[in-house]
Amino acid sequence: MTSSPLSTIGYEGADLVAFLDTLAQHGVTLLVDTRERAQSRRQGYSKTALGLALGERGIGYLHLRPLGTPPSLRKEYRLSHDFGLLERGYNAHLATQGEALEQLGELAARERVCLLCYEADPGTCHRSLIARRLQTLGMVGEVEHLHVPTGR
Repeated sequence: MTSSPLSTIGYEGADLVAFLDTLAQHGVTLLVDTRERAQSRRQGYSKTALGLALGERGIGYLHLRPLGTPPSLRKEYRLSHDFGLLERGYNAHLATQGEALEQLGELAARERVCLLCYEADPGTCHRSLIARRLQTLGMVGEVEHLHVPTGR
């Protein structure tokens, strides 16, 4: 069995049109929101508005809340800015999310899935940890971290 590719993207600093264009250009058919709370102060990036905008582009939307970073870990990270600490805590959380990971792996086998979170840099975001776990489990193959062009 060939492992499916997986993409990730962050919307930090991204213009909504450029964000949607980036997803379309990479053939994404389903955006999986990995935020614990799918709300944003940035216009267009909250669950309902984002789902509608994606739908207009023919891209599906799914909020997989169990894969979000638990509030206690987010608070700890905001105070410490220690990604290693967040990584250890989040990996422990992921170890309890087998059902959500299984669902995500099944979706990735059928569609071109992209994981969404806020941070522009995947190296400081939990979505890279989700992608790595899916690779370790053999549920996905190559992971491509998409970047939204800035300065239109």
